[in-house]
Amino acid sequence: MNAQPAASPAASAVPASNAGYALLILTLINLVNYLDRYIVAVALPDIQKEFGINDTQSGLLGTMFIVVFMLASPLGGFLGDRYPRRLLVVGGVVLWSLATGASGLATSFGALLLARAVIGIGEAGYGAVAPSIISDLYPRTQRTRMLAFFYIAIPVGAAAGYGLGGWLTQAYSWHVAFFAGGVPGLILGAMAFFMPEPQRGAMDGPDAQAKLPFMVGLKGLARNAAFWAVTAGYTLMTFSIGGLGFWMPTYLVRERGLAQDSSGFIFGAITAVAGLLGTVAGGWLGDKLDRKREGGGLWMSGIGLMLAAPCMYLAVSLKAVGPTFAAIALAQFLIFLNSGPINAAIVNCVPPAFRAFAMGLNVLCIHLLGDAISPTLIGTIADASSLHTAIAVNALPVLLGGFALLLGARLFREAVPLARQG
Repeated sequence: MNAQPAASPAASAVPASNAGYALLILTLINLVNYLDRYIVAVALPDIQKEFGINDTQSGLLGTMFIVVFMLASPLGGFLGDRYPRRLLVVGGVVLWSLATGASGLATSFGALLLARAVIGIGEAGYGAVAPSIISDLYPRTQRTRMLAFFYIAIPVGAAAGYGLGGWLTQAYSWHVAFFAGGVPGLILGAMAFFMPEPQRGAMDGPDAQAKLPFMVGLKGLARNAAFWAVTAGYTLMTFSIGGLGFWMPTYLVRERGLAQDSSGFIFGAITAVAGLLGTVAGGWLGDKLDRKREGGGLWMSGIGLMLAAPCMYLAVSLKAVGPTFAAIALAQFLIFLNSGPINAAIVNCVPPAFRAFAMGLNVLCIHLLGDAISPTLIGTIADASSLHTAIAVNALPVLLGGFALLLGARLFREAVPLARQG
């Protein structure tokens, strides 16, 4: 079955009048979200020195956060389908911001692990519901672009985390870097309280269900092959880029001889520029290709990942620093093409009343088998061999993820009409 977007009753809908404010606040929160995540990556060499921990233990700082985040996300999604999502956003961002500041107070490795766990709880209350809010503020023909705008915060926030974390750690200490990271979220949490709470399915036509019994929705999701194919591709991609994002600054210091502040600044700048350009291009191209055929954006995402894999391998195989950074930039551009299309595909192939839970379940899957294990696994491989070898092997999951997304693009054409029927 092939249903074109124009056939949807909501195809001619216009964005809600207050959609811009909500999108801006959610995007800024997402930026702070990733800033807080990546401060620890660039501060890691100093944390290792202070606490005397090896690479495997250091990887646990990334794993602990992700494990708690992924386990709490389905609960956040469940609550988001039943209660005001705006309040979950407010509570989540305030909690994780307080925990980020508390990370700077840690005087032991165990205390820092605990703070990272609490950050995961706070982000779970936000991450599962934000895309569903955006999908109810904008019509389907604009969702990929609007979600791409939202996900622009990933490379910009990560870059800010690398840059700010590296500078503050070098100039003052890693403790100060965490103190500074917690402040913006508290301000944005207060601003989020005034966001609109759109009706579920408001942009999906009059037949969209605002409520759906949990077990009915769960059974439908279990049979949704497109959702699972997209989730598989997303998981493989997340495994690879999660490990790369955690370890790349340390790799540049240890094996390429860069200064700690320089590695964070350069890698952060590359991430910001390549990620920003890739995310914007992916949002624009995704909407354009989706208008031509169902699953067009996903097809582009699959091709992007397959092209990114050899670039990632070259990034650690080239000898000169300049070509290495060029390969990193191209790989990140191709990977960030997918931010809008993948998440738009998830919200579009499930009923509106079950979107928050579907996003929460997706978060659980992509992290459970993705970046929850990759920082520690890469650290273990690095301890047994070298960090160079561990990062080089990391290109394979990206290649496999591309194949999974191409499969998802084929299945997506059958899933979307069913999602519209609720």
